[in-house]
Amino acid sequence: MKFKKAVSIFFALFILAICQAEAQTIHTLKFTNVSDTKSYFHYTGDHFIIISGHRGGATAHFPENCIATFDHTLSHTPAMFEIDPHLTKDSGIVLLHDPQLDRVTTGQGKLNAHTLAEVRSLYLKDADGHATSYHLNTLEEAIHWSKGKTIINLDVKDVPLVMKAELVKKEHAFNYVMFTIHNAKEAKFFYDFDHQSLFSAWILTESAFEDYKAAHIPWSNFLIAYIGPKFTPENKVLMEKLHKLGVMVMIGAAPSYDKLADASQRAEAYRQIINDGADIIESDRPIEVGEAVKQLYPAKSAKYKYWGKLKLKN
Repeated sequence: MKFKKAVSIFFALFILAICQAEAQTIHTLKFTNVSDTKSYFHYTGDHFIIISGHRGGATAHFPENCIATFDHTLSHTPAMFEIDPHLTKDSGIVLLHDPQLDRVTTGQGKLNAHTLAEVRSLYLKDADGHATSYHLNTLEEAIHWSKGKTIINLDVKDVPLVMKAELVKKEHAFNYVMFTIHNAKEAKFFYDFDHQSLFSAWILTESAFEDYKAAHIPWSNFLIAYIGPKFTPENKVLMEKLHKLGVMVMIGAAPSYDKLADASQRAEAYRQIINDGADIIESDRPIEVGEAVKQLYPAKSAKYKYWGKLKLKN
Protein backbone atom coordinates (compact mmCIF):
# COMPACT_ATOMS: atom_id res chain seq x y z
CA MET A 1 0.00 0.00 0.00
CA LYS A 2 2.86 2.37 0.86
CA PHE A 3 4.47 1.65 -2.48
CA LYS A 4 1.22 2.37 -4.36
CA LYS A 5 0.76 5.60 -2.40
CA ALA A 6 4.33 6.66 -3.19
CA VAL A 7 3.78 5.92 -6.87
CA SER A 8 0.54 7.92 -6.84
CA ILE A 9 2.26 10.90 -5.22
CA PHE A 10 5.15 10.70 -7.67
CA PHE A 11 2.75 10.53 -10.61
CA ALA A 12 0.75 13.50 -9.33
CA LEU A 13 3.91 15.56 -8.87
CA PHE A 14 5.09 14.52 -12.31
CA ILE A 15 1.83 15.69 -13.91
CA LEU A 16 2.00 18.95 -11.91
CA ALA A 17 5.55 19.55 -13.12
CA ILE A 18 4.47 19.01 -16.72
CA CYS A 19 1.57 21.43 -16.31
CA GLN A 20 3.83 24.06 -14.76
CA ALA A 21 6.38 23.64 -17.55
CA GLU A 22 3.66 24.07 -20.15
CA ALA A 23 2.31 27.16 -18.40
CA GLN A 24 5.73 28.75 -18.61
CA THR A 25 5.63 28.76 -22.41
CA ILE A 26 3.55 31.52 -23.94
CA HIS A 27 2.51 32.48 -27.45
CA THR A 28 3.96 35.81 -28.52
CA LEU A 29 3.39 38.55 -31.08
CA LYS A 30 6.61 40.41 -31.76
CA PHE A 31 6.73 43.71 -33.61
CA THR A 32 10.13 45.34 -34.09
CA ASN A 33 8.70 48.65 -35.27
CA VAL A 34 5.44 50.39 -36.09
CA SER A 35 5.59 49.16 -39.68
CA ASP A 36 5.52 45.56 -38.39
CA THR A 37 2.48 46.31 -36.26
CA LYS A 38 0.66 47.95 -39.16
CA SER A 39 1.51 44.99 -41.39
CA TYR A 40 0.10 42.49 -38.88
CA PHE A 41 -3.19 44.36 -38.54
CA HIS A 42 -3.58 45.26 -42.21
CA TYR A 43 -6.61 43.58 -43.75
CA THR A 44 -5.57 41.31 -46.61
CA GLY A 45 -8.65 39.15 -47.12
CA ASP A 46 -6.93 35.91 -46.10
CA HIS A 47 -9.29 35.43 -43.13
CA PHE A 48 -6.52 35.80 -40.56
CA ILE A 49 -7.99 35.92 -37.04
CA ILE A 50 -6.88 38.06 -34.10
CA ILE A 51 -8.14 37.43 -30.56
CA SER A 52 -8.37 40.28 -28.08
CA GLY A 53 -8.62 39.44 -24.40
CA HIS A 54 -11.10 41.94 -22.93
CA ARG A 55 -9.51 43.12 -19.67
CA GLY A 56 -7.02 40.29 -20.15
CA GLY A 57 -9.40 37.34 -19.99
CA ALA A 58 -10.18 36.84 -16.30
CA THR A 59 -11.06 33.35 -15.11
CA ALA A 60 -10.85 31.26 -11.94
CA HIS A 61 -7.66 32.19 -10.03
CA PHE A 62 -6.77 34.89 -12.55
CA PRO A 63 -8.09 38.49 -12.16
CA GLU A 64 -8.92 40.93 -14.90
CA ASN A 65 -6.37 43.61 -15.82
CA CYS A 66 -3.49 41.60 -14.39
CA ILE A 67 -0.17 40.63 -15.97
CA ALA A 68 -0.35 37.11 -14.54
CA THR A 69 -3.67 36.69 -16.37
CA PHE A 70 -2.15 37.92 -19.62
CA ASP A 71 0.54 35.25 -19.31
CA HIS A 72 -2.10 32.63 -18.54
CA THR A 73 -4.11 33.56 -21.63
CA LEU A 74 -1.00 33.54 -23.82
CA SER A 75 -0.11 30.08 -22.55
CA HIS A 76 -3.21 28.90 -24.48
CA THR A 77 -3.49 31.16 -27.52
CA PRO A 78 -1.90 34.08 -29.33
CA ALA A 79 -3.77 37.22 -28.28
CA MET A 80 -3.67 40.94 -27.71
CA PHE A 81 -5.21 42.64 -24.68
CA GLU A 82 -7.61 45.48 -24.00
CA ILE A 83 -6.78 47.01 -20.62
CA ASP A 84 -8.13 49.80 -18.43
CA PRO A 85 -5.88 52.50 -16.96
CA HIS A 86 -7.19 54.51 -14.00
CA LEU A 87 -5.66 57.23 -11.84
CA THR A 88 -4.89 57.04 -8.12
CA LYS A 89 -5.10 60.03 -5.76
CA ASP A 90 -1.45 60.91 -6.47
CA SER A 91 -1.77 60.41 -10.26
CA GLY A 92 -0.34 56.91 -10.37
CA ILE A 93 -1.76 54.89 -13.28
CA VAL A 94 -2.93 51.39 -12.39
CA LEU A 95 -4.83 48.74 -14.32
CA LEU A 96 -8.40 48.74 -13.03
CA HIS A 97 -11.68 48.84 -14.91
CA ASP A 98 -13.93 50.35 -12.24
CA PRO A 99 -13.44 53.69 -10.50
CA GLN A 100 -14.33 51.75 -7.32
CA LEU A 101 -12.05 49.21 -5.65
CA ASP A 102 -14.71 46.91 -4.19
CA ARG A 103 -15.57 44.55 -7.07
CA VAL A 104 -12.11 43.42 -8.13
CA THR A 105 -9.85 44.14 -5.14
CA THR A 106 -9.81 43.53 -1.40
CA GLY A 107 -10.11 47.31 -0.89
CA GLN A 108 -13.12 49.57 -0.63
CA GLY A 109 -14.15 52.97 -1.90
CA LYS A 110 -12.97 55.04 -4.83
CA LEU A 111 -9.57 54.37 -6.36
CA ASN A 112 -8.83 58.09 -6.63
CA ALA A 113 -9.26 58.48 -2.87
CA HIS A 114 -6.13 56.35 -2.32
CA THR A 115 -2.47 56.75 -3.17
CA LEU A 116 -0.57 54.37 -5.41
CA ALA A 117 1.34 53.00 -2.40
CA GLU A 118 -1.92 52.31 -0.56
CA VAL A 119 -3.62 50.40 -3.41
CA ARG A 120 -0.49 48.42 -4.23
CA SER A 121 -0.94 46.56 -0.94
CA LEU A 122 -4.39 45.31 -1.99
CA TYR A 123 -5.07 41.94 -3.59
CA LEU A 124 -6.98 41.41 -6.81
CA LYS A 125 -10.06 39.18 -6.98
CA ASP A 126 -10.56 36.61 -9.72
CA ALA A 127 -13.58 36.16 -12.00
CA ASP A 128 -15.42 34.32 -9.20
CA GLY A 129 -14.81 37.10 -6.69
CA HIS A 130 -12.14 35.22 -4.73
CA ALA A 131 -9.03 37.03 -3.52
CA THR A 132 -5.82 35.99 -5.26
CA SER A 133 -2.15 36.51 -4.45
CA TYR A 134 -1.85 39.16 -7.19
CA HIS A 135 -1.59 42.92 -6.65
CA LEU A 136 -2.64 45.77 -8.94
CA ASN A 137 -0.22 46.39 -11.80
CA THR A 138 0.76 49.83 -13.00
CA LEU A 139 0.36 50.80 -16.63
CA GLU A 140 4.12 51.24 -16.85
CA GLU A 141 4.60 47.63 -15.71
CA ALA A 142 2.12 46.42 -18.32
CA ILE A 143 3.92 48.33 -21.07
CA HIS A 144 7.28 46.88 -20.02
CA TRP A 145 5.76 43.39 -19.88
CA SER A 146 4.15 43.62 -23.34
CA LYS A 147 7.34 44.36 -25.28
CA GLY A 148 8.18 41.32 -27.39
CA LYS A 149 5.08 39.47 -26.16
CA THR A 150 2.00 41.15 -27.60
CA ILE A 151 0.22 44.45 -28.16
CA ILE A 152 -1.95 46.15 -25.55
CA ASN A 153 -4.89 48.43 -26.18
CA LEU A 154 -5.42 51.28 -23.70
CA ASP A 155 -9.11 51.91 -23.16
CA VAL A 156 -10.54 55.34 -22.39
CA LYS A 157 -10.96 55.85 -18.66
CA ASP A 158 -9.99 58.82 -16.46
CA VAL A 159 -6.33 59.08 -17.50
CA PRO A 160 -5.86 62.25 -19.59
CA LEU A 161 -4.99 61.58 -23.22
CA VAL A 162 -1.72 63.46 -22.90
CA MET A 163 -0.57 61.33 -19.94
CA LYS A 164 -1.08 58.13 -21.93
CA ALA A 165 0.57 59.58 -25.01
CA GLU A 166 3.59 60.84 -23.08
CA LEU A 167 4.09 57.50 -21.31
CA VAL A 168 3.95 55.53 -24.58
CA LYS A 169 6.39 57.96 -26.17
CA LYS A 170 8.75 57.84 -23.17
CA GLU A 171 8.78 54.03 -23.38
CA HIS A 172 9.23 54.01 -27.19
CA ALA A 173 6.22 51.69 -27.19
CA PHE A 174 4.20 52.77 -30.23
CA ASN A 175 4.81 49.40 -31.89
CA TYR A 176 3.21 47.44 -29.05
CA VAL A 177 0.68 49.85 -27.51
CA MET A 178 -2.43 51.22 -29.24
CA PHE A 179 -5.06 53.69 -28.05
CA THR A 180 -8.81 53.11 -27.95
CA ILE A 181 -10.52 56.16 -29.41
CA HIS A 182 -14.23 56.93 -29.46
CA ASN A 183 -14.21 59.75 -31.98
CA ALA A 184 -12.16 61.55 -34.60
CA LYS A 185 -11.21 64.33 -32.18
CA GLU A 186 -9.37 61.85 -29.95
CA ALA A 187 -7.68 60.31 -32.98
CA LYS A 188 -6.52 63.75 -34.12
CA PHE A 189 -5.04 64.49 -30.70
CA PHE A 190 -2.91 61.31 -30.63
CA TYR A 191 -1.90 61.59 -34.28
CA ASP A 192 -0.83 65.22 -33.86
CA PHE A 193 1.07 64.27 -30.69
CA ASP A 194 3.01 61.63 -32.62
CA HIS A 195 2.30 60.25 -36.10
CA GLN A 196 3.30 56.78 -34.87
CA SER A 197 0.13 56.59 -32.72
CA LEU A 198 -2.01 53.55 -33.54
CA PHE A 199 -5.72 53.18 -32.89
CA SER A 200 -8.54 50.87 -31.99
CA ALA A 201 -11.39 53.10 -33.15
CA TRP A 202 -15.07 52.93 -32.35
CA ILE A 203 -16.76 53.21 -35.74
CA LEU A 204 -20.36 52.29 -35.04
CA THR A 205 -22.12 54.55 -37.55
CA GLU A 206 -21.74 55.95 -41.03
CA SER A 207 -21.39 59.46 -39.60
CA ALA A 208 -18.51 58.36 -37.36
CA PHE A 209 -16.82 56.79 -40.38
CA GLU A 210 -17.15 60.08 -42.28
CA ASP A 211 -15.74 62.02 -39.31
CA TYR A 212 -12.62 59.84 -39.29
CA LYS A 213 -12.24 60.32 -43.05
CA ALA A 214 -12.49 64.10 -42.60
CA ALA A 215 -9.68 64.03 -40.00
CA HIS A 216 -7.21 63.11 -42.79
CA ILE A 217 -5.33 60.59 -40.66
CA PRO A 218 -3.85 57.69 -42.67
CA TRP A 219 -6.08 54.64 -42.41
CA SER A 220 -2.95 52.55 -41.81
CA ASN A 221 -2.86 54.06 -38.29
CA PHE A 222 -6.27 52.52 -37.60
CA LEU A 223 -5.37 48.97 -36.62
CA ILE A 224 -8.87 48.05 -35.47
CA ALA A 225 -12.38 49.29 -36.19
CA TYR A 226 -14.82 48.23 -33.48
CA ILE A 227 -18.24 48.05 -35.13
CA GLY A 228 -20.36 46.65 -32.28
CA PRO A 229 -21.21 43.60 -30.13
CA LYS A 230 -23.12 41.89 -32.96
CA PHE A 231 -23.47 42.11 -36.71
CA THR A 232 -26.27 44.25 -38.12
CA PRO A 233 -27.11 45.11 -41.74
CA GLU A 234 -25.69 48.60 -41.11
CA ASN A 235 -22.35 47.58 -39.65
CA LYS A 236 -21.87 44.92 -42.32
CA VAL A 237 -21.87 47.79 -44.83
CA LEU A 238 -19.31 49.59 -42.65
CA MET A 239 -17.20 46.42 -42.54
CA GLU A 240 -17.04 46.28 -46.32
CA LYS A 241 -15.95 49.94 -46.52
CA LEU A 242 -13.31 49.47 -43.83
CA HIS A 243 -11.95 46.31 -45.43
CA LYS A 244 -11.49 48.21 -48.69
CA LEU A 245 -9.32 50.67 -46.75
CA GLY A 246 -7.25 47.83 -45.26
CA VAL A 247 -8.74 48.16 -41.77
CA MET A 248 -9.48 45.04 -39.72
CA VAL A 249 -12.93 44.88 -38.12
CA MET A 250 -13.70 43.76 -34.56
CA ILE A 251 -16.84 42.41 -32.93
CA GLY A 252 -16.92 42.71 -29.14
CA ALA A 253 -18.39 39.48 -27.75
CA ALA A 254 -18.09 40.45 -24.07
CA PRO A 255 -21.58 42.01 -23.74
CA SER A 256 -23.23 39.58 -26.15
CA TYR A 257 -22.07 36.09 -27.09
CA ASP A 258 -19.85 35.66 -24.02
CA LYS A 259 -23.07 35.71 -21.96
CA LEU A 260 -24.45 32.55 -23.56
CA ALA A 261 -24.75 29.90 -20.82
CA ASP A 262 -23.74 26.92 -22.95
CA ALA A 263 -20.08 26.55 -24.00
CA SER A 264 -20.97 24.86 -27.29
CA GLN A 265 -23.31 27.74 -28.17
CA ARG A 266 -20.56 30.24 -27.40
CA ALA A 267 -18.09 28.33 -29.58
CA GLU A 268 -20.53 28.31 -32.48
CA ALA A 269 -21.19 32.03 -32.02
CA TYR A 270 -17.45 32.81 -32.11
CA ARG A 271 -17.03 30.81 -35.30
CA GLN A 272 -20.01 32.57 -36.85
CA ILE A 273 -18.46 35.99 -36.14
CA ILE A 274 -15.49 34.98 -38.28
CA ASN A 275 -17.64 33.34 -40.96
CA ASP A 276 -19.65 36.57 -41.19
CA GLY A 277 -16.47 38.45 -42.08
CA ALA A 278 -15.01 39.94 -38.89
CA ASP A 279 -11.27 39.68 -38.34
CA ILE A 280 -11.00 40.26 -34.59
CA ILE A 281 -13.03 38.94 -31.67
CA GLU A 282 -12.73 40.76 -28.36
CA SER A 283 -13.88 38.51 -25.54
CA ASP A 284 -13.88 37.97 -21.79
CA ARG A 285 -13.16 34.34 -22.74
CA PRO A 286 -10.14 34.56 -25.08
CA ILE A 287 -9.00 31.01 -24.30
CA GLU A 288 -12.40 29.65 -25.33
CA VAL A 289 -12.36 31.78 -28.47
CA GLY A 290 -8.90 30.48 -29.38
CA GLU A 291 -10.06 26.90 -29.07
CA ALA A 292 -13.27 27.55 -31.01
CA VAL A 293 -11.69 29.26 -34.02
CA LYS A 294 -8.33 27.49 -34.30
CA GLN A 295 -9.46 25.45 -37.30
CA LEU A 296 -10.51 28.62 -39.15
CA TYR A 297 -7.04 30.16 -39.47
CA PRO A 298 -5.66 30.23 -43.02
CA ALA A 299 -3.11 27.56 -43.93
CA LYS A 300 -0.73 30.27 -45.11
CA SER A 301 -0.40 33.92 -44.15
CA ALA A 302 2.46 36.42 -44.05
CA LYS A 303 1.24 37.37 -40.58
CA TYR A 304 2.48 34.12 -39.03
CA LYS A 305 6.03 35.49 -39.16
CA TYR A 306 5.14 37.68 -36.17
CA TRP A 307 4.10 34.67 -34.07
CA GLY A 308 6.49 32.99 -31.69
CA LYS A 309 6.79 31.26 -28.35
CA LEU A 310 8.64 32.29 -25.23
CA LYS A 311 9.56 30.26 -22.18
CA LEU A 312 9.07 32.40 -19.11
CA LYS A 313 11.53 32.41 -16.25
CA ASN A 314 10.33 30.67 -13.09
